[in-house]
Amino acid sequence: MSLIIQNISKHISLTPEEALLFLSKTETKLYKSKTIILNAGEVCKYSYFVNSGLLRSFNINDNIVEHVLSFACEGWWIGDMYSLLSQKPGNLFIEVLEDAEVVLLSKENQEQLYLEIPKLERFFRILTENSLVAHQERLMDNLSLSAEERFEKFCKKYPTLIQKVPQKQIASYIGVTPEFFSKMKSRLLRK
Repeated sequence: MSLIIQNISKHISLTPEEALLFLSKTETKLYKSKTIILNAGEVCKYSYFVNSGLLRSFNINDNIVEHVLSFACEGWWIGDMYSLLSQKPGNLFIEVLEDAEVVLLSKENQEQLYLEIPKLERFFRILTENSLVAHQERLMDNLSLSAEERFEKFCKKYPTLIQKVPQKQIASYIGVTPEFFSKMKSRLLRK
């Protein structure tokens, strides 16, 4: 069974025929590391599912500072939800951090699948709800936890990413400068 069908099966059951129909509406692409698959200012036309590799979404502010919003490793979904749902230009970049095989599901095909396999609406509702909860939790963490606590939480949530992701991107994700992150990490290692 393909990884994306396994992912869907965590929340809903598809018949073999429904799984084949779903897969027929997707496209699988291979991307090299450092490829930008979505630029800020573009309309996000796809939900991206990572079969292998590593992606990140980020924004660049007016001071040319990157703010990492999320990472997506094998078995995770990623996209610019604002742009995908509104079909307006978004403000996120999506970059391949490690050579990746990615399944693309277009907004148009997703809507068509809702009509042909109505239970997929439930699946994507669950994904959207989980995403909303995770983003709210991250916002609350940024408001109430120390940088060290946010880093510890990151390490627990993404244990495999610590060695794969550049430290400056981890620093950006937890909301500190690379310099502060380096000092904090040294301090934590001395404990």
